[in-house]
Amino acid sequence: MPTANRTTKSFSLEKDVLKEVERTKGVCSTSERVNSLLKAGLEAERRQQLHAEAESFFKHSAETRAARRAFQSASFKSLARED
Repeated sequence: MPTANRTTKSFSLEKDVLKEVERTKGVCSTSERVNSLLKAGLEAERRQQLHAEAESFFKHSAETRAARRAFQSASFKSLARED
């Protein structure tokens, strides 16, 4: 794990969270464990945001597709009457 770009910050953790971090850290330091958990949490949050964005995009896409199909159907009927 690269250490060159680390900055010391001070954060408050709930006692039960700190106990769980200490219990699950294994051979790595508490800071390394917290960094690992934060990265995993940030990645999970990023994936949730991407999923929500994709869901929103495709929701509008389905509405547009339905409108396009309705227009296409009406156009075919109109062209059929002209023949």
